[in-house]
Amino acid sequence: IQSGNSVKLSLIILSWFLFCVPALAQLKTENEQLNHTSSSINLIAGWKASPQRTVSSIQPRKKTLRALEVFKDMPELDPYFNEANGYAVFPNIGKGGIGIGGAHGKGEVFQNDNVIGSTTMSQFSIGFQLGGQAFSQIIFFKDERDLDRFTEGNFEFGASASAALINAGAAVETEYSDGIAVLTVSKGGLMYEAAIGGQKFSFNEYD
Repeated sequence: IQSGNSVKLSLIILSWFLFCVPALAQLKTENEQLNHTSSSINLIAGWKASPQRTVSSIQPRKKTLRALEVFKDMPELDPYFNEANGYAVFPNIGKGGIGIGGAHGKGEVFQNDNVIGSTTMSQFSIGFQLGGQAFSQIIFFKDERDLDRFTEGNFEFGASASAALINAGAAVETEYSDGIAVLTVSKGGLMYEAAIGGQKFSFNEYD
């Protein structure tokens, strides 16, 4: 009888190993997979994309927009606005001197028609010059690399650089020089020297 009971006990133990152990192992595996999935979901839920540079929450200054409107109202400038990667707009640059002259102005920089920062221009020159004038100036950057050179800061025009003076209705005859084209619109006054050589620029990016 004891032998029969031992056989039955052995069969029960064997059955447990054959059926229960694999089932428990499978259950453990499924639980591990579920926990892994839950962890992945929690990780994704807690993950935030790295902040990317936004266009800008700052709007252009009103005087910048007024000057830009003047430039955009000139059909002869359409090719520049359509093709340039960016541009810098200076609503008002004051310039004057007798023999020794200087100029100063503040503006804003745009890329793909979105404002990206502010810029300041200063100029000091010695030579034949007489009088004073005020003018608006726009600098077109043909490609992104040309704009990048400007936004790196400490950009400066060479001594021989010049700008095309725009007259309403007149053809604009200027080409890009080293990826940059400069055009100005007189706001009054008289100046017997229109070179922009020596203009120096700083740049501050908007957040």
